[in-house]
Amino acid sequence: MLKKLLAVVVTSAFILTGCGGGGTSSAQKSFISGDGNITFIEQSQRQLAPKLSGMTLKGVNYSLPGNSIAVINVWASWCAPCRAEAPTLAALSQKYNKVAFVGILTRDNPVSAEAFERRFALPYPTLIDDSVLIGFRKTLPANAIPSTVVIDKNGKVAGRISGEITVASLSTLIEKVSAE
Repeated sequence: MLKKLLAVVVTSAFILTGCGGGGTSSAQKSFISGDGNITFIEQSQRQLAPKLSGMTLKGVNYSLPGNSIAVINVWASWCAPCRAEAPTLAALSQKYNKVAFVGILTRDNPVSAEAFERRFALPYPTLIDDSVLIGFRKTLPANAIPSTVVIDKNGKVAGRISGEITVASLSTLIEKVSAE
């Protein structure tokens, strides 16, 4: 009888500790933080970016326009570097108003993401289906959260910043691709 009671207590303890995440999700525990490393691909080596379209956080269908430079930022509301870079992305999207800025939400829930988007007044759309990231696997995949990919005017992947962007890092990449 004592052995059965002990078994129930031990099993219950494992179940309860397995459910208690201490306030962090498995996504938060498993994300990889980038170091801000910039990768640039020469024009002759570039590959086509995947088609980026789908439902946004605001419930609108969106398709990335062609023939323009685009900045794609992969983020989540629980990601501290994402929160840190959000004001910079918002400001740069205003400065480079001929560049299409698009967010891709990953490993997050829409309610938290909508609050994030309002808090930082992100002026660009955010796609809620991160399955579009699979299309980057043969070029420059989003290997960290956040990751920012720059697409050239020909629809090809030109560069990536793995981790938090800075004004200098993203401006330099945008201007380099714009000058081509």
